[in-house]
Amino acid sequence: MNTMAPAAALNPVARRASQALRALEAVLGVAGAALLAVLLLLVMASVVLRYGFGTGWVGAEDAAIWLHVALIAVGAPLALHSTLALRLVGVRDRLPEWAQPLADGLADACVLLSALVIALGGSRMVGMIGGISPALGLPQWLRFALFAGSGVLMLALVLLRHLAQGRVWSLLCAAGLAVLAYGVGQWGHWPLDAPSSLVLAVFALLGLLVGAPLPHAFLAAAYLAIPWGSSLPEPALVHNVVTGMSRFLLLAIPFFLLAGVWLTQSGMAARLVRLSSALVGHWRGGLAQTTLLSSVLFSGASGSSVANAAFGTATFYPELVRHGYRPERAGAIVAATAVLDNVIPPSIAFLMLAAATQLSVGRLLVGGVLAGLVMAVMLGLAMRLTAPCATQAGAGGTRPRADGAQVRSAAVAAIPALGLGVIVVLGIRMGVVTTTEAAAVAACYTLLLGWGARLGWRGLYHGLRQAAGEAAAIGMLIGTAGPLAFALAVDGLSSQWVATLAQWGTHPAWVLLLICGLLLLLGLVLDTGAAILLLAPLLLPLAVQAGIDPVAFGVIVVVTLMIGGLTPPCGMLILVVSGLSGVPATAMFRAVWPYVLALLAALALLCAAALWLPPLF
Repeated sequence: MNTMAPAAALNPVARRASQALRALEAVLGVAGAALLAVLLLLVMASVVLRYGFGTGWVGAEDAAIWLHVALIAVGAPLALHSTLALRLVGVRDRLPEWAQPLADGLADACVLLSALVIALGGSRMVGMIGGISPALGLPQWLRFALFAGSGVLMLALVLLRHLAQGRVWSLLCAAGLAVLAYGVGQWGHWPLDAPSSLVLAVFALLGLLVGAPLPHAFLAAAYLAIPWGSSLPEPALVHNVVTGMSRFLLLAIPFFLLAGVWLTQSGMAARLVRLSSALVGHWRGGLAQTTLLSSVLFSGASGSSVANAAFGTATFYPELVRHGYRPERAGAIVAATAVLDNVIPPSIAFLMLAAATQLSVGRLLVGGVLAGLVMAVMLGLAMRLTAPCATQAGAGGTRPRADGAQVRSAAVAAIPALGLGVIVVLGIRMGVVTTTEAAAVAACYTLLLGWGARLGWRGLYHGLRQAAGEAAAIGMLIGTAGPLAFALAVDGLSSQWVATLAQWGTHPAWVLLLICGLLLLLGLVLDTGAAILLLAPLLLPLAVQAGIDPVAFGVIVVVTLMIGGLTPPCGMLILVVSGLSGVPATAMFRAVWPYVLALLAALALLCAAALWLPPLF
């Protein structure tokens, strides 16, 4: 809010807008936290009834899905300016100073257009959808009404933010452009021979280049593709988005995020750090090795690399700098270790992959454990080689070797936190609980840990609010990627894609090389989640045709795309650490290359295992 202070001090309108903005954000935060709490109670009640009393609750799954849509609808407006807004700002920041306001205006217009489509398209769907949900007894149009309301809230937040910052003219220009674009989508008609998915991809890329949030760039592009021959008119477009986020499996995402937040607030994450320090703190570059091992252990809780990057920046970055690491290298270490959080289960990336390809979640999670360990070993070697020279005691954070009693004490203290990963992986892999149920149990488990550590009502609310906002951002991404995936399927590009790549050869090694090269290239500019949703369904048939185990292929896809979180210009993990630490992202991109090479070596080992070893999971 500091950026709003000068305008608010001079302009009564700006001051009132700032007050209204804070009030609206507070209301949405409370609503998101309440919805997530109710959702957790609903799923846990279903678990207790099923496994405790051998019965069920008719309509519980449908009710949970509807609550999840409501959670996304409430939290999506708050995500517009959050860390998970997924803005590609690298290109915008390199523009001349005079061109940056123009890019900002185009990005705002993209958000406003997306919000108009959600609000007006959702309203049209309300009038078109009939029938009653047989399980809930509620009208089917209610989900779309909730989503339409989210579009109205987005418009209100954008309006208030501009007024609070005194940017009236930029608001008028962006709004005028958005209304013009909406009119073009309604009444324009210029069909092309080119596939509509290609037109959609071009518009989405333009939106990304000016810094629009990724989900809104997708949705605005899908709408602008209508006059060029898209098979998804506006109501069908909104229906596709809402349907994409209405899957029971996706409920695991907010629960895993909630588990990670509460684990940190309970102090259990600090116990994992203490255990890591006792085990590897005496190695060369001991503090970096502690950061790495803590990330491995913490990965079994949060499932979110962004959450791990934020935790590592607050916990380890200052200590790394104090022990001789250059700021950019310290930030690079934190970002590189955060990669593991979307590989080692519970992994949100694997949940998105399973939702997109119908692969076994349990097998993917076991594969993630093996892949994460290989990546951790290679990163550990790189950190050992890049540690500051030991010209003085404690250089690189090296500490005295812990004795047996200290290791045992740290291990015993960390057992409750370590138990979380065991509950999740074994529960899913052995078929005891579904993925969503395991995530809910994990969230309740960390709540009990936090309550025992005096988490308090304030910490409870903070965790619910933070997880709700992050889950809404991810849910929007999943939903808005649906129209592009649909267009690709309708255009038949999947079969063309497989046929084209097959012309280069069908040997499994060659196919893996082509796929990994393509994913590494696209990872430079695409967010990991978006790339999984868009590319995995296209590439999986090619891998299966080449005789590659589909689960091994899925693990390799996630590992390859996670490396993109460290590479310019769209390296999300670098951007998160840079924003929190104040170190320029460009310097961090240069410093992270030793760890990128280590992860590429790990990827090569995983590909070799997929080719020459029988399925391990």
